[in-house]
Order: sequence, then C-alpha cells, then structure tokens
Amino acid sequence: MNTPNNQPIPSADGDHQPLDKIDSQYIRREITSVLNLDKGILYTIKEITLRPGQTVRTFIHEDRSRLIRPLIFIIICSLCYTIMLQIFKFEDGYMQGSFGQDSEGFSISNWFSDNYGYTNIIMGAFIALWVRVFFRTYGYNVYEILILLCYVMGVSMLIFGIFGMVDSFIKHPIADKGYFLGVLYIFWSISDFFDRKKIINYIKAILSYFLGMLTFILIIFIIGYLFQQIQSSF
Repeated sequence: MNTPNNQPIPSADGDHQPLDKIDSQYIRREITSVLNLDKGILYTIKEITLRPGQTVRTFIHEDRSRLIRPLIFIIICSLCYTIMLQIFKFEDGYMQGSFGQDSEGFSISNWFSDNYGYTNIIMGAFIALWVRVFFRTYGYNVYEILILLCYVMGVSMLIFGIFGMVDSFIKHPIADKGYFLGVLYIFWSISDFFDRKKIINYIKAILSYFLGMLTFILIIFIIGYLFQQIQSSF
C-alpha cells in the first residue's frame, strides 16, 4: 500500500510491507474477528464460562493468541454490565449494598460502583494475593493468578447483568440470585484452575475470595475515614 504521495510505508526493520486499506471491508473484518466463535470476545466468553481452568492454563503456558487480553476483557464485561444496569434499571447490590449512606466509605464506594472495570481490577488484585497465599504450593505467581481473576470476574459480571436484565423483564427479584450464582462461578473457576478434584481447594477458593473482598472493603473504609479526618481539620 502507498501513502498519498505514492510512497510505500516502511516497516520498523526497513522492509516495505503492504498494509490493508482501511475501508468498509476492513472494518467488517475487524468486527468479525472480535465476534469470531473461534477467536475473539465470544470465543473467550464461551471458553472461560465452560472451561475456565484449562483455558487460562493454556493462555499462560501455551497459546495467548485466541483470547481477548485479560485486562481488556474485564473492562469490556464491566462496561456491558454498566450498560445493562443503565438500560434496565435493576437493583444493583454489587458494591453499594456493602455501605451505609452515612458511612465514611460511601462516596468512594459510589465511585467504584460507577467504574466497574477499575473496581474489579483493584479488588481482583487483593483476591489474587490471598489466592497466592492459599495455593502457593502450585507455583503460580500473583500476576498469573490475576489473569485468571480478570477472566472469571469478567464472566461473573455478565452473569450479574443477565440476571438483572431478566429481573427487569419478569418483574420478579432474581438479580440477587444472579449475584449468588456469579460468586459460586468464581469459587468453582478458582478451584478448576488449580485442581477441582480436591474438596479443600473449594474451601481455599471461598476463603481467598472473601478475605480479598474484606481487605478491599477495609481499605475503602480506612481511606474514607482518613479523608473525613482531613476535611474536618480544615
């Protein structure tokens, strides 16, 4: 492909490599690649939902070309959840339910509720630390565990959103059941990643999740309390 001055576009190593023209066909190919069931967002959702442990282990050790990158995936899933929440107006107890209106952490939790991508990444980091503690004998580092959590917490957000969407259609409160199912899915996925045949791994997964979440909430309260003290001193 040539530039407007009919000069070929050089590659980084000095060779001239043709690039596809950006037109309607190019855009169509890009969208198709993202929605491809063999590679892309739908493929990632399908594989992480059905085979989270095997899929993430393959991503870490063998092939990283077929899945959407973990940080991008969790942000996309969180954005989808936020859009569903805005459109269908179902009850959102994911973050705000943990705080009272007059608590020090309420305004901070409000920000986290409006920014699910950042919230899940931050909370996932705390959960990853506890998973590393409980599953240290398996040899995975915190960053590899965080990759697992980005994927499975992204899928859990989609579960929350789908149940909330159905909740708004049938006018029957089932959004909380979606939250419960999403959390169970996280427990199962963590256990599946390490060894789902060991019952003890399910207990470790539950402890890791709740200790990580409690650590996250505790830090929010501490930050909120410090902000309150600083404001009251002026």
